[in-house]
Amino acid sequence: MKSLNEQLNFIDLEIDNPILKCEKAIEIILGSISNLKKVISKTNFKTDTEEIVFFKEFKPQFTSKLVYYNMVYKIEMKRPNGGNRILKKYYNNELLKLKAFFDNELEFYQYYRTGNTYLDYKYFQRGKFDIKLALDNYYFETDTTFSTSHDFKVAQILANDLIQLYLENQLIMIDNKDNVEKSQRKPNVKLTWTSSKVALTELLYALHSEGVFNNGAADLKEIAEYLEYVFEIDLGQYRRTFLEIRVRKTERSRFLTSLNEALLKRMDNSDDVI
Repeated sequence: MKSLNEQLNFIDLEIDNPILKCEKAIEIILGSISNLKKVISKTNFKTDTEEIVFFKEFKPQFTSKLVYYNMVYKIEMKRPNGGNRILKKYYNNELLKLKAFFDNELEFYQYYRTGNTYLDYKYFQRGKFDIKLALDNYYFETDTTFSTSHDFKVAQILANDLIQLYLENQLIMIDNKDNVEKSQRKPNVKLTWTSSKVALTELLYALHSEGVFNNGAADLKEIAEYLEYVFEIDLGQYRRTFLEIRVRKTERSRFLTSLNEALLKRMDNSDDVI
């Protein structure tokens, strides 16, 4: 679990696109669950309690992450194009779907949330299912050596808590965006470019080459004009400046190299945590 969490945290930092993030996360989680299954296939639980604890408390921590990322993936794939009002309606409808799940599973939800244990021997031991407990159809197609009748329901409950938080955060972000647009708030501090125009030109070409704006669709002229506007600076004949940068005999990317060295130095400084 520690290893899985570290990998998911890394993905969260590296990938901004929620759909790509979910795809990568699901791939990693499936691998982690597969490894967990191999371990359990070689393990004989010493007691019934040990088996119950694993399927009630530990395995759902893994599968809940799978359910969560898969649900977020579906939500974002189906997200409609439109204004904030349409998006708010969409996310609120997704919240209603979560409520419907809790309503349908109210009896087991209350059993789990209140910490009851009297039916654990049926819910969380392999091969001890009770048809009278209204089992979901998918249970009969699961690998019964690695599943019980209700461990996946626990995972769904845990995942739904995270999905509810995700949806509520999306709604908060939309409200914040509305407020910003209404107030047309601008930064209180004006930033002035105090390095050279050559350095800014070097940065301009690096940003364009990496395709960091509009998924790479922004052309060089658009980026140049944007930087000139933001910093209130005239880059002049930046194409000619770039040609001069290209023919440097040493350190052609002098400014970018300096940026890289400064950042690495800051990372190496253990006292600099911000």
